[in-house]
Amino acid sequence: MVGTPVIGVLALQGDVAQHVAMLERAGAKAVPVRRQAELARVDGLVLPGGESTTMSHLLGTFELLEPLRERIAEGMPAYGSCAGMILLARQVLDGRADQRQLDGLDVVVRRNAFGRQVDSFEGVLDFTGAGRLHAVFIRAPWVEKAGDGVEILARIPDIPEAGEAADRIVAVRQGAVLATAFHPELTGDERVHRLFVGMVRGT
Repeated sequence: MVGTPVIGVLALQGDVAQHVAMLERAGAKAVPVRRQAELARVDGLVLPGGESTTMSHLLGTFELLEPLRERIAEGMPAYGSCAGMILLARQVLDGRADQRQLDGLDVVVRRNAFGRQVDSFEGVLDFTGAGRLHAVFIRAPWVEKAGDGVEILARIPDIPEAGEAADRIVAVRQGAVLATAFHPELTGDERVHRLFVGMVRGT
């Protein structure tokens, strides 16, 4: 792609403004997406953090669920952080029966894997393609199982203080789809967003 990519941020719930700011800093034109016509005009889409079951219901209410599934299946780049990772997964553990998925990643994700809000935490990760990152986890999922075509980009360090979370997968990529269990939009470090902008550009 030549020029500045137009990347949407799904603006139904979550850290929309923070993702818009990070995408702009990373070299994209960022726009909120709430309608099918807006989705049709973007080159890629960010699915922000929030509450995954609420977001899945809002996708249905705004008649975006099937159009978004179709665009991802057709190869539109997508990036999901936290709740966005859950929505992109093919299967969710500990989710609600009426929760709907976008099937963009061949992964099984455990919702609220690290515990409730009081168990949110921060740490340093080795992230393939971006180096060492300071990561913020808020009621975060992790990937229980990844298919053969999924590249694992980051895991929780395998250290005693990590407990049950040690070595859990927290960032993945499959083709044009990227997902992190953490919130890079909250740290001021735009390397993950730059990676995604590069994916949208095809570089």
